[in-house]
Amino acid sequence: MQQLTFRAATVNDLAALIQMLADDFLGATREDTSEPMNQAYLDAFTAIDQDPNNELIVTEQDGVIIGMLQLTFIPYLTYTGSWRCLIEGVRVSTHHRGQGIGTHIFEWAIARAKQKRCALIQLTSNKQRPEAIKFYQALGFTASHEGFKYDLR
Repeated sequence: MQQLTFRAATVNDLAALIQMLADDFLGATREDTSEPMNQAYLDAFTAIDQDPNNELIVTEQDGVIIGMLQLTFIPYLTYTGSWRCLIEGVRVSTHHRGQGIGTHIFEWAIARAKQKRCALIQLTSNKQRPEAIKFYQALGFTASHEGFKYDLR
């Protein structure tokens, strides 16, 4: 595998990231890939970019974005006032799946959480994505809690 690089996303990356988020059966029903870009994406990017506890990260190979994820660092009183890292929006481009890139993305994310002195990493995965759930379990994540969502749309 060619060298992967990780960096903070820029506003110029947004179109590629939105395409990646929309490129699966669930994302296709909830993302808006029309042009001009929906202002809500720009507003969300600005909020993420200005928040020191959020990192929107892109993974590149030969200067091309092939993956993404968002890390949110959350302070907690539990575990003696520790921090947690929430991982969201993990994607690998369609043409790069099955090459071990997801594993490298998670190795990077775990190292980043350790660097930020987090005691725990948490994530959720839609139950309609059984392959993703198996992938997370293979990485050592455990389904230790039952997760709930309350849709406000």
